[in-house]
Amino acid sequence: MNNANGESPSNPEGERLQKVMAAAGVASRRVCEDLIYQGRVSVNGEVVDAAGRRVLPTDRVTVDGTAIQLDTTKQYVMLNKPVGVVSSMADESGRPDLREFTREYDERLFNVGRLDANTSGLLILTNDGELAHILAHPSFGVSKTYIAKVEGVVSAQTIAKLTKGIELDDGPIVADKARALGRASGNETMVEVTLHSGRNHIVRRMLDAVGHPVIDLVRRQFGPLNLGSLPVGRTRDLTKAELGAVLTIARNAEVQS
Repeated sequence: MNNANGESPSNPEGERLQKVMAAAGVASRRVCEDLIYQGRVSVNGEVVDAAGRRVLPTDRVTVDGTAIQLDTTKQYVMLNKPVGVVSSMADESGRPDLREFTREYDERLFNVGRLDANTSGLLILTNDGELAHILAHPSFGVSKTYIAKVEGVVSAQTIAKLTKGIELDDGPIVADKARALGRASGNETMVEVTLHSGRNHIVRRMLDAVGHPVIDLVRRQFGPLNLGSLPVGRTRDLTKAELGAVLTIARNAEVQS
């Protein structure tokens, strides 16, 4: 809400908006000022079109509708989890866990959702609890895409079953998208499945239910994030664009909830 002088409220303890934007990697301070004057920057849902506004790390800043990170204590990391590693920071059974991939980070990171030990691929590590909850909870509809090598030749009718819905022991499930990618080798098929369910082993159980047990399973995509060419067992920080995309999802979800 603007004050009596028509100015947006500003916290005297905060940093100038254009300085914070530049530090977040949006652009140079001069360009950030131009973005503000052009009305392309919002703070806590309100457009700011004059330089000088002061903001705190807890404020929500967007540029052209895309969120930017102000709190530099928050970290966001992508891991290509290997097979055999459990999605835990301290496995009680002594199995290989995620500590191997988080030791180099100053902040205490934890995983967003889980991948079972026999599934490899994209796992997000962060210390941002709010974002983790939104990305992992199925009610927010963030999709995940998996590539599975399965037994047998998958027909168009089987793909249709996955997208129309099948009944499992714990209730019905529908894939958001599914397609056969072609034969792997011998009597095996590569299948891509996209869904937003958070139920345990859901892709394996779906494919098993339609008669095609999974041989290998990799999560390639999580919301706007794609595993790309990240090698198995390696981590990297999210890019500015990737971070903006996931923060935008989280903040839009907060507004809707």
